[in-house]
This record gives sequence, structure tokens and C-alpha cells, in this order.
Amino acid sequence: MYTFNKIRGFRILATSAVFALLLANQNAFAQAGNPSSPSNPAAQPKLAVILNSGAASVSLIDMNTREVVKTIPVGKEPHHLMMTPDQKTLLIANAAGNDVVLMNPTTGELTGKIPNIIDPYQIGYSPNHKWFIANGNRLDRVDIYSADSANLKLVKTLKLPKTPSHIAFTSDSKIAFITLQDSSELAAIDLETQNVLWVIPTGKVPAGLWMTPGDQYLLVGITGEDNVQVFDWKNRKEVKRIYTGKGAHNFRPLGDKKHVFVSNRIGSTISLINMQTLEKVGDITGLPAGPDDMEITPDGKTMWVTFRFSKKVGVIDIPSMKLVAVIPVGKSPHGVFFTPRAGWE
Repeated sequence: MYTFNKIRGFRILATSAVFALLLANQNAFAQAGNPSSPSNPAAQPKLAVILNSGAASVSLIDMNTREVVKTIPVGKEPHHLMMTPDQKTLLIANAAGNDVVLMNPTTGELTGKIPNIIDPYQIGYSPNHKWFIANGNRLDRVDIYSADSANLKLVKTLKLPKTPSHIAFTSDSKIAFITLQDSSELAAIDLETQNVLWVIPTGKVPAGLWMTPGDQYLLVGITGEDNVQVFDWKNRKEVKRIYTGKGAHNFRPLGDKKHVFVSNRIGSTISLINMQTLEKVGDITGLPAGPDDMEITPDGKTMWVTFRFSKKVGVIDIPSMKLVAVIPVGKSPHGVFFTPRAGWE
């Protein structure tokens, strides 16, 4: 059901050729003697951080040996994580713990905590780093913080039924988009006024969001169905649906400004979408149950993915689109992070 026919098989080969060309260009760049090149061993990530949302812990994995070296309690229901704008500290959002834990992303050492961040299921900084948003998935609220100073200052709480989930921003940081999972809607928030601009219906259980280059289209993973909805957000209308697999959930761009991966949580596949043509161009199949969050090494060759229903993390070879390793971790693994990593574009 989730494999290509012969025509689509040809498209997979074409996609692999794109990957090969991309990697060849990167290798040539490395041979030119750039010390910060992704092909430089010193520039490769060494420690993967995995959030075990059902076990209130973080698994630290040695990326060379692909073994868990340490498991650290961090707080109740750690779901999502992200770097601070200065790229020095990893933020781990504990949804049921009502706080954000601070971690050194290269050593895994816990360095502090931001208390009283209520129900931070998903978190995000606006591109200009002026605003910090925490989505209260459990409490049906979106908290908007001013992030201009060293400390976060709560500016406004918006009630947005039902079940605020993922976040995306316009590149000018004027608008934040929020998926509302249990009311099957997409909301737009004016960040300067902290008011809701509009709310429009989506497919069942919208989750992950991704803005295509130039802020042209907004992609929405429809977890309650089998597709990615494409919205012309400026005109508030659906453009098309890209059928990927059951439980289309979250996004991770390849880093070439042309392609983005989407995890199909129920179908246990990961699809590749061309953001220019708005077409699916490949599938990664044969995966454990529940592929969810993804991260890509800076050389663009390897993707790490959490398997939410399997208590595992997978390592995927991107050029061949094949799963090459599986690592047991804690219950309900969700967020994954390492640094350095491929660009988010």
C-alpha cells in the first residue's frame, strides 16, 4: 500500500540522483579545505538527545557507537526541544511539568530550569527572536512571551480550542500559525497585537506545520488522515492535498531549500516532498511503528528519527532511503536533537 509502482520507482531513483549530486558538491567543498565543512570530522555531531515523553527522561546516545550512554530524568512529559537564539543552550519543554529545562547540547549536562512555563507542549522562537511561544496542548492555551531580554516575559495568554499543537512563523515574524488538533483548525496570530487574525478549518487532527520558501505555502500534516494539506495562507484557502501516508505528522527539511520530509506516524513511513512542485517524490518504508520527529546530520547523509510507538530511535541513510540502525530508548520517544546539524531550510 505504501510502495511505489514502476513509474514512482523511477522517481525514487531520480531523487537519489539529486542526493548524490548534493553530496558530491559538499565533498568538493570539503576538499577545498574549509575547516567548518560538514565533511570535516570535527564538524560532525557526537551526541544525540532523545526525549522520552512517556518516561520523563532524556536518552543521550553516542552517535559513533550508536549506544545509549546515559538516561537523565528531566521532568514530566518532555515532548519538544529547541536551541536558544545564541545557539548555546538546548531548551527541553516539559508539558506536564510546567517548566523548561536547560541543557548543554554537546555534553548533555543539565544547566538550569525556567519555572512556571505552563503546559509547554510545543515551543518556538520567532525568526527575529523577539517572541517566544508555548503551546498548551493539554490546557487549550497559547502563551506569548517577549524574548527581547534575557528573561522571558509573559505578554498574553490566548485560549484557542481545541488542543494547540505545532507552530510556524512568517519569515518577517509578524504572524504565528498554530494547528488545533481536536477542533481540526488552523489559527493565525498577529504577534504585534497578540490577537487572533483568523481561524480556518483543516482536515482531521492537523499537527506539524512547514512554510515553503518565500512564505508561499503553508504545509499542514493531517495526522487524522493520510495527507499533507497545502494552504495559500494569504488567501486562506486550500491549494491541494499531497497524499503521503496514514498519520502524516511532522516535518524536517532536507536543507537544500527544495525538499522536506514528512513522517507518517500511523503508516510507519517517511515521505519526501518537493516544495517547488508540491509533489511526493519518494518514500522510506520498512520502519518501526510511529515515526515522528526527525533530525539530519550536517553532511546531509543521515537522518535520525524517533519511533513514538516502538521505544526506539532509527538511523536512516538518506541517499539510499534505507533504515540502517535501530536503537532502543525510553517510552514514547518524541523530540530528537544534535549539533551541528543540517540547515532548516
